[in-house]
Amino acid sequence: MSAWFKRKEKGIQTLTEEKKDTPKGLWYKSPTGKIVEADELAKNFYVSPEDDYHVRIGSKEYFEILFDGKFEELDAKLSAKDPLKFEDTKKYSDRLKAAQKKTGLKDAVRTAVGKSLGKDIVICCMDFSFIGGSMGSVVGEKICRGIDYSIKKNLPFVMISKSGGARMMEAAISLMQLAKTSAKLAQLAEAQIPYISLCTDPTTGGTTASYAMLGDINIAEPGALIGFAGPRVVKDLTGQDLPEGFQTSEFLLEHGFLDFISHRSDLKKKINLYVDLITNSTVRS
Repeated sequence: MSAWFKRKEKGIQTLTEEKKDTPKGLWYKSPTGKIVEADELAKNFYVSPEDDYHVRIGSKEYFEILFDGKFEELDAKLSAKDPLKFEDTKKYSDRLKAAQKKTGLKDAVRTAVGKSLGKDIVICCMDFSFIGGSMGSVVGEKICRGIDYSIKKNLPFVMISKSGGARMMEAAISLMQLAKTSAKLAQLAEAQIPYISLCTDPTTGGTTASYAMLGDINIAEPGALIGFAGPRVVKDLTGQDLPEGFQTSEFLLEHGFLDFISHRSDLKKKINLYVDLITNSTVRS
């Protein structure tokens, strides 16, 4: 389905990129029909308590969960240009402005440094609410700058992926980010600095083909969709019925593509535990 698909029933004209990841209002209804108060949901790490459904959240919420409190955002003002003057039903430059106004974000990723269980750590987190978390030049650049900061300060690097893939409006410039980020991660490995990759729902396309699956340890949240092409595309190409739960994090764990699945409430502890195993330091609670 096109990222720019509009629903016309009953006059609804909502662009996909304008849909919110996080719940608004007093109540939230999970896909399984469970109703929960928004405040209760936030206190429960944005996980529905009755059915354990992990609601899609953005960088703001992940930073709140993983940092001890305070953090410093890196390259906060970096924003994309329109070098190709791309236009289909709407100019790319106009889409950028609309997405920035709607989300309050500059692009589909934010990078920050702060303490997590008392240890300094760099976290790069994608936001699906910004043009479907698509990977463009700014996403690649901010990830690379975040890795450079980790190398310079000798700090662990965490990447939280949530993306529909490469940003078509930047064409080959977007695809270049696959090689660019992968090369930078090789430098991080040479410096022997831990890299933890967290795949959330959804992690697809060029993101999966690059930094999302290159972690020293690759983890995911329960029920996340993770893959290069979507299930419908794969079925159309192969003509075969796909296995049950195809491309879910549980399916990938069973087939050796992930190291483990973590409940959102355990993420902070488990990420720090892995860092401690590598650096031989002690977890501080």
